Amino acid sequence: MATDVSNELERTDNLGPIVEAIDPRRLLLGLLGLAGFVGLWWFGSTLQPAYILPSPLAVAVTVQSEIASGTMQTALLDSVVHWLPGTVVGTTLGVAAGVALGWSRVLDEALTPVVRVLRPVPPLALIGFAIAWFGIGHAGAAFIIAIGAFWINFYAAYGGVEGVSDDLLDVARSLGVERQIGLVRAVVLPASLPEIMTGVRTGIGRCWMLVVAAEIFGAPGIGRQIFRSANSLQVDRVIAYILVLSVMFLLVDTAFRLLQRRVLSWR
Repeated sequence: MATDVSNELERTDNLGPIVEAIDPRRLLLGLLGLAGFVGLWWFGSTLQPAYILPSPLAVAVTVQSEIASGTMQTALLDSVVHWLPGTVVGTTLGVAAGVALGWSRVLDEALTPVVRVLRPVPPLALIGFAIAWFGIGHAGAAFIIAIGAFWINFYAAYGGVEGVSDDLLDVARSLGVERQIGLVRAVVLPASLPEIMTGVRTGIGRCWMLVVAAEIFGAPGIGRQIFRSANSLQVDRVIAYILVLSVMFLLVDTAFRLLQRRVLSWR
């Protein structure tokens, strides 16, 4: 009997973040806000021609048509093919570099000039390099996305490591942790994890924004569909594919928030 109660409590704890994420009050307020936005959209569409601002119903019909033809699924898959590796590579390298420079004064002083030179360069300015190095396709788009993810995660990790309390390091040393790698693994990474995960979450959202920009030079995907539709003044298709990006960001962000709460449950 005690075992059954313990297992039930454990399952309840595991569901805690999910229950919190779908809090009825927050859900109701969110639905009301969404309904208000759609209402304003519909009202605005009655004042403008359809080629300037189509109604929500017209966009819904376009979404259904794009799904039925398979065009929307193909575009989404193409975008994911370069969004995912670009985000993973940029995030991994950014966190690693941020931790390394935040911990090592020698690396920080040696590489700070390089960081200050490269940081102001926007990812879109590197499109020429992306084409020259990787060609027009998924690899080039992934490169642009990785650049955007790198800097967000670099500074988040760098700031998190810099903010680690010296008292924590002193306690670890008094307990026998002397090697640098041991201090990083036992103290620095756990203490800076909240800032690192915040950076990862921010980077994920930024990378979805960069998907559109990364497809400017011809890589297939949602962004490419948006550009083609805009050039043809098909505003209903533009809005339809923007909504796809929004839904994907919402799903990925919600999933990461659940993971973040789970990992940082010790706070």
